[in-house]
Amino acid sequence: MTPRRGRSESARPQSLRRRSLLAAGTALPILASAKPAAAQSGVVVEPSIVQQTILGFGGMNHTVWINDLTPGQRETAFGNGQGQLGFTVLRIPVYEDRSRWSGEVATARRASELGAKVIASPWNPPASMTETFSGGKRLRHDEYAAYAQHLNDFVSFMSDNGVNLYGISVQNEPDYAHDWTAWTPSEIVRFLRYNAGSLNARVIAPESFQYRKNLSDPILNDPQALANLDILGAHLYGTQSADLPYPNFREKGSGKELWMTEVYHPNSSDSADLWPQALDVGEHIHRSLLYGRFQTYVWWYIRRSYGPMREDGRISKRGANMAHFSKWVRPGYSRITATANPQSNVYITAFKSGSKTVIVAVNKNSSPAYHPYTIKDTGSASVSTWLTDANRTLEHYNTFNISNGSFNAQLPARSIRTFVVE
Repeated sequence: MTPRRGRSESARPQSLRRRSLLAAGTALPILASAKPAAAQSGVVVEPSIVQQTILGFGGMNHTVWINDLTPGQRETAFGNGQGQLGFTVLRIPVYEDRSRWSGEVATARRASELGAKVIASPWNPPASMTETFSGGKRLRHDEYAAYAQHLNDFVSFMSDNGVNLYGISVQNEPDYAHDWTAWTPSEIVRFLRYNAGSLNARVIAPESFQYRKNLSDPILNDPQALANLDILGAHLYGTQSADLPYPNFREKGSGKELWMTEVYHPNSSDSADLWPQALDVGEHIHRSLLYGRFQTYVWWYIRRSYGPMREDGRISKRGANMAHFSKWVRPGYSRITATANPQSNVYITAFKSGSKTVIVAVNKNSSPAYHPYTIKDTGSASVSTWLTDANRTLEHYNTFNISNGSFNAQLPARSIRTFVVE
């Protein structure tokens, strides 16, 4: 159906190595385990039922492993105009070699100027603080205080260069330490108990590569360690759908933030423009926010052939899926209750800020999906929508008026569409 611009859209139809884990399809159960409705049904959005606060969407810059973003690419990543991603989170590394710290400043400073939160994660402490053991490399127990000072030195360095870090991690993926430093759960708890309280930024831990609860449960179950934790960070490589909910965090993590701080999905082998496979990203964000109740969604490298920004600096189809959230669901918005699966292969996520409602809808079916939408406690409003499909990328689709908070709309085949109601 061709959208009718400026008119109400109301017509209805009659009728265990991280990369090897992904390559092997381990992440696919995330996509397969939902139980959507067998037939089409209406979408009901309930702004009065608030879930979590959204803190942002973003990605990683790592100037030792790949080239830095160019000035223009920084604008594309963290600006929110036409042809820009609208990212509001930047993750950077804390190098063990402090002579390399300056390489991260330019992008971090510009992201910060554009309003993004900047967080940092270390892969290794300085070599002088580590020792080898049967499981690889670890931080020496008598160097915990020195390591805390190393992290604080990085916080100070970035501050002196115009970047106030929002948070700093204890360790990137301590449970996937083939090539970097390993930490046991008890070591993380020990550092949080006795050293993390001295850090001059919000403390992030444990950043398990697969959101393994055996790494985070000991933190939640230790009041002293938990008191020094600000952000429970997690990665979602191969994480099963059943492992996204975290009852222990909901019980004991009051006042703490829950961040998804790294992923690429569904793999790093396909082009980010491969369609309709790029819709897997939209669905993955939906599941992460709905079932995982994460407050952020942070990609791995921002610019990569499989990432949100292509090597030529243009937004990819995967990036467009992220942007359908990041451009219109801004920090401080709340996720609200909505009909999540009105039919098979359709995924609905809704948000609000004041009187504004944002609905992001993914249709992975090979035919259009038509649904009536009802936004409770909403009267007359204007609805503007944007669409990405095989032939369009973040294109303004139409604008129409509604009354009584109700309208009928289609999701074109294999598409993602954002509705902004205000």
